[in-house]
Amino acid sequence: MSYVIQGETGDWEVVIGLEVHAQVISEAKLFSGASTKFGAEPNDQVSFVDAGFPGMLPVINEKAVEQAVRTGLGLKAQINHRSVFARKNYFYADLPQGYQISQYELPIVGHGTIILDMPDGSTREVGIERLHLEQDAGKSMHDQHPAKTFVDLNRSGVALMEIVSKPDMRTPEEAGAYLRKLRAILRYLGTCDGNMEEGSMRCDVNVSVRRPDEGFRTRCEIKNVNSVRFVMQAIEYEAKRHVEVYESGGKIEQETRLFDPSKGETRSLRTKENAHDYRYFPDPDLLPLEFDDAFVDGIRATLPELPDEKKQRFISDYGLSPYDATVLVFDKESAAYFEQVAEGRDGKAAANWVTTNLFGALNKLGKDIGESPVSAKQLGQLIDLISDGTLSGRLAKEVFEIMIETGDDPAKIVDERGMKQVTDTGAIEKAVDEVIAANPDKVAEVQGGKEKLLGWFTGQVMKATQGKANPQAVNDVLKKKILG
Repeated sequence: MSYVIQGETGDWEVVIGLEVHAQVISEAKLFSGASTKFGAEPNDQVSFVDAGFPGMLPVINEKAVEQAVRTGLGLKAQINHRSVFARKNYFYADLPQGYQISQYELPIVGHGTIILDMPDGSTREVGIERLHLEQDAGKSMHDQHPAKTFVDLNRSGVALMEIVSKPDMRTPEEAGAYLRKLRAILRYLGTCDGNMEEGSMRCDVNVSVRRPDEGFRTRCEIKNVNSVRFVMQAIEYEAKRHVEVYESGGKIEQETRLFDPSKGETRSLRTKENAHDYRYFPDPDLLPLEFDDAFVDGIRATLPELPDEKKQRFISDYGLSPYDATVLVFDKESAAYFEQVAEGRDGKAAANWVTTNLFGALNKLGKDIGESPVSAKQLGQLIDLISDGTLSGRLAKEVFEIMIETGDDPAKIVDERGMKQVTDTGAIEKAVDEVIAANPDKVAEVQGGKEKLLGWFTGQVMKATQGKANPQAVNDVLKKKILG
């Protein structure tokens, strides 16, 4: 599916590739023992290596290497047993060494695949070009002083995985689905927390346009976009800008741009560098990184069940629709919550309560699944009360709302508030008789052929019993009393 822009001179197709910088979950930085903990005071977590002091030698962090291989395996990608670190040379105030240690021609991870789950239930494959390890730069702060820029080097040297997609995406929606799926995989693996607001996952967006079935044209890169929504907005704006330039007879220059969320537009930052501008060469302080099959197999043996596999299991074991399964595996906490609710119960009913009632309530409260006032055990107990006839569906929703407010067990709420469903035939017949006696004209209409009015009678009886009567029992008694 393509995102086609209808220009004055014909249709244009958008071509999208994403470069995601994912901060590795590791207690130490890539080449030093300095802490990576978020939120420290500026420049509190900086070693001599991070600060680029003369004579300081980098030492590779084995944990970061394991995390990169783990991520590569999770992306069904080729693991390269030999990779090389290179120096990427450029000057910036928050890059103390004057170069970034990265990987260029020989990355640690090669080609892989991500399967996108689209809203309409379809799936789409996007290729991974490579994953390489590199050190992060520091952070320049321009809002601390009216005339000065401050530099915080706490982030300098933190291990990053740069995950580069192939230019396989064609719509802003696909780009959004790619980022959400990649973030889910990283979180399942425990290799990156995916927190875009804190900067531990950042995205560079490459956008170009072309005529359908034409070769690639010049692309522009939008740097450091920090939310899925902004990525989609940036693609839409940039693609339309390209079309306008081409249709007015202009030429797109390869450049780096920034996205301004307040204006919803991109602006030029600098002319895009090519690889030769960075003067890459193998880092003379670091030997090639080499490991064997046993190292990779040991990591492979610890991989968790990942979203795609879990989705298929939910469909086959619990009878869920692909859509519901996709929603539930979006993060591992939601998936674990659902499985606890569904254990020994109807999977479809459990999925409906989790995805509709629980997620809706949590969204209103601004809470995530880990902060839910209703535990998985409690929600399972509520479903049991429906199954054994203690609660009707309507009463169960009322009990659930009270559970959200109080955190109480459903049985306690039912007992204390007298909310048990009325199944006693005598009590139901009494309520039915009263409604029939009060509405002889409508009884005559039903008996005259307007059987749809039975639903109105059911509503009146449910209202008279404060929703506690068993709806099926009410229907049966009404038919018997009115129709004979």
